[in-house]
Amino acid sequence: MKKSFVVFWRRNLAFAKLAIVSNLEYRLNYFVDALLQPTLTTGIEMLLWFAVFAGAGTSEIAGFGREYYLAYAMWAAFFARICTSWMYETRMIQEIDSGSINSLLVRPMSFYEYYFSQLMGYKFVTTIVSMMVPLIAINFFDLPTKFERLPLAFALEFYYLILVHSISFVIASSAFYLNKVYALTGAKNLALWLFTGELFPLDLMPEPFKSAVIALPFSAGVYVPVGYLTGRLEISSVWQAFGSITIGIVLVNALGIWMWKKGVNVYSGTGA
Repeated sequence: MKKSFVVFWRRNLAFAKLAIVSNLEYRLNYFVDALLQPTLTTGIEMLLWFAVFAGAGTSEIAGFGREYYLAYAMWAAFFARICTSWMYETRMIQEIDSGSINSLLVRPMSFYEYYFSQLMGYKFVTTIVSMMVPLIAINFFDLPTKFERLPLAFALEFYYLILVHSISFVIASSAFYLNKVYALTGAKNLALWLFTGELFPLDLMPEPFKSAVIALPFSAGVYVPVGYLTGRLEISSVWQAFGSITIGIVLVNALGIWMWKKGVNVYSGTGA
């Protein structure tokens, strides 16, 4: 049992290192992805909230001042970058669509873990560098952030990544049955842009939509960790988000396993 775990750990660590090396190889792409794009996104988000408060002519919205919304915008752009997986989702679809998945099916590993470990390695190496953007901005503008809450916020975010990858696995498995699966990736990304809280804090929604959307596991992508960091939410919301994610992981992976097993049988039988 112990030997099997060691083999499993070493195998997945090698996959994670592969993602790190391959991303650092193209330095310009890495610079754009890890620094330039988060900086531009943060700048745009801040300008939007400046415009909202200037147009509203008020010092508070829903009980929070402008500095809280600017802090939310800073961290929202950062956490939103962590909880996306469209790049590896596209690669997974390409593997099935092109037939190159054959080389992976015969190896002593699962398709899920192969790409999940790469995703985690990629997120680790980009998160370290990207974090400089909100840290510099928060300190420069003196915006409210409870830094002692950062470890738990990160734990929630990377736990949420398991759900994100599981959803990507389901979408990729759809390539066994459907053409033009890439359209599902675009639709999913647009939906998560709203449901994670990246666009605006979810508690600004009217009832009954607010309670329903916050209860979904997707709020753990941006709204809950950022709200917890900026003092908008308390720790009870974080624990609720962990529970919601757990339920989501179980349900999505059950669907993914069923689709994968059925799809592989169809694929191997027809030579898709």
